[in-house]
Amino acid sequence: MYLSLLKRIKKKIWALIVKKSNSKLFYPLIYKSYWKAQFIPSSLNLDTIQYLSAEPNPGAGIGHQIANWNSGYWFAKQFDLQFAHTPFSIKEWEDFLGFGFNEASVSDLIKNKGYKKIKIPLFDEKNNGEVSRTKKIIKSFKGSKVIFMCEQDQFYKNQYGVIKEIQQKFYSSASRKEDKLQYNTNAYNVAIHLRRGDIVAGQNKNENHTMRWLTNDYFLKTLQNTLDYITTDKRVNIYLFSQGKKEDFLEFKKFENINFCLDMNAQDSFVHMVYADLLITSKSSFSYKPSLLNKGIKVVPKDFWHGYPKTQDFILTDNDGNLL
Repeated sequence: MYLSLLKRIKKKIWALIVKKSNSKLFYPLIYKSYWKAQFIPSSLNLDTIQYLSAEPNPGAGIGHQIANWNSGYWFAKQFDLQFAHTPFSIKEWEDFLGFGFNEASVSDLIKNKGYKKIKIPLFDEKNNGEVSRTKKIIKSFKGSKVIFMCEQDQFYKNQYGVIKEIQQKFYSSASRKEDKLQYNTNAYNVAIHLRRGDIVAGQNKNENHTMRWLTNDYFLKTLQNTLDYITTDKRVNIYLFSQGKKEDFLEFKKFENINFCLDMNAQDSFVHMVYADLLITSKSSFSYKPSLLNKGIKVVPKDFWHGYPKTQDFILTDNDGNLL
């Protein structure tokens, strides 16, 4: 208990140091790995397999945590390293997603194969100088049995670069046998996610919450434009996923066959968004990540902090809900 508490305290102190210094010129100097890259040459044993991993932020929501995991997977490939899996903080999500299947485990590499973690500084993936700095750090450890750990919340904008891999893992997971859907298999099922909850209270007070806000009017217009776009002979069923009461969404009752999924738990909501024939997302990681796993049509807000593939199954909207 004492050691666990001490570890959490040290982690919080380190996170605060990183937050305060990562925009400063001296920022890389707080990392031992940076100093090794400056002064200590590698042993250049080219036969040694090296890994990279990223820890899903245990204090964040599951959409945020998946973004962390995706970053580790993506940057491992970009730096010609093997990927090592760091589990999600909640075992139910770890089992549900199945992303660790057939991947090396950080804990196993450390406990049984003599590897050690090496923390690397945050870097801007579009900044050639910072990417080169990271490559130099990695090169300086050539021949050592190390797992390079991305700093917490290392950003990777175009998360869709790992779509193929995470879809394969998700759909192959044994947890799919436990998925229970309310959808009618003979209908065309439309899922729409309205992010509410914490961002309602933060409107015009918290910049982070304000940037995630989309009005009911936006979703009404987006949904109507989407229904006009759909061409199907099937009955169209609509499932609205959000938090709150039906009274908060009275405007949506004008749509036929609408189902309000306001009390559904997070995993059931997530899997319904994944399996929808068409998914309308919010400015939210919680619906963005299902859009990467969904094999149907995705209608998504163009102004978002992650990118979308330029494929026909992703349809962008403007801020007024018009399909682009």
